[in-house]
Amino acid sequence: MGEVRLRWDGGQARFSVEIADDAGERGQGLMHRESMARSSGMLFIYPRPGRVSFWMRNTLIPLDMIFLDARGVVQKVHSNAVPLDETPIPGGNDILAVLEINGGLARAFGIGPGAQMLHPAFGADAAWPCAGAGG
Repeated sequence: MGEVRLRWDGGQARFSVEIADDAGERGQGLMHRESMARSSGMLFIYPRPGRVSFWMRNTLIPLDMIFLDARGVVQKVHSNAVPLDETPIPGGNDILAVLEINGGLARAFGIGPGAQMLHPAFGADAAWPCAGAGG
């Protein structure tokens, strides 16, 4: 488990997250889970920025998908992905990480493009660098 924080004009949020940073963990994701605590999520981290796409195969709960670039800046939010739907959900190009949280929370909190994430995965060049990472 880890933690991420998000900030944007008008707010901040914090989530306890499971980290999915290898192919097996990213492939499994949140499949087969019947619930997730409100303040929890999963952070998918890729080895390098690229084009990503998700789907909801075997995923039983609606999710918001927050797509972030290499600086930890939100590029796109897909709200309320439909459980069990295998339609691809493109996240865009140059995506380094994706945060999945319970469906509807991004809108409820006001998280959208331009929000910044605090997490060590984004390194010293992060828009919101961790203490000791050059900022």
